[in-house]
Amino acid sequence: MSPIRVLLVDDHRIVLEGLRVLLAPLPHVTVVGSATTAAEARELARRHHPHVVLLDLNLPDGSGIDVCQQLLAEQPALRVVALTTLNKRSYLTRMIQAGAAGYVLKNALPEELAEALVKVCAGKTFFSEEMQQLLLQAETPAIPAAPSLTRREKEVLGCIAEGLTSQQMADKLFVSYLTIETHRRNLLTKFKVHNTVMLIKQATQHGLV
Repeated sequence: MSPIRVLLVDDHRIVLEGLRVLLAPLPHVTVVGSATTAAEARELARRHHPHVVLLDLNLPDGSGIDVCQQLLAEQPALRVVALTTLNKRSYLTRMIQAGAAGYVLKNALPEELAEALVKVCAGKTFFSEEMQQLLLQAETPAIPAAPSLTRREKEVLGCIAEGLTSQQMADKLFVSYLTIETHRRNLLTKFKVHNTVMLIKQATQHGLV
């Protein structure tokens, strides 16, 4: 298996160097670059085509949430993992909405970060345990009747539950990336939710996945 190509983005150089030292012993991981600004992150992503971007949310020239959206707009197959000290549910929710595949706190153990890289590269999602607890503690709204789904929407819903990216779904179902994105939006609208986490939660409660 080829190494996981990782781009590091953080406004503190000491953090970047620490991450390099942390990831260096992992034979399946290669750090292809490090950036301290949003602009540099976009430039290096275009140049090196990483598999995963470990992204801080506070950058001097922009929000990590915006950078996540911009990177995925240019490279839909890219996997973005937030690496931050911000342990607020609001940030987690906004990163999920922006398309992030993971959210890891900077107090994570090295093993947790390594696991996150492997899982997101396999098309899955990864959240630090503390962030998972925040999602579980969130107040759940009343569940409406299950919406009526087309055959294709059911297929896309199943792919989302498997943790596939939009590009992976497009390849699997032999449709375009834009078609998958349209089905994603339609599913969110039909379930009256705003993010993938709540979509899967409601679909599971209705026995649809």
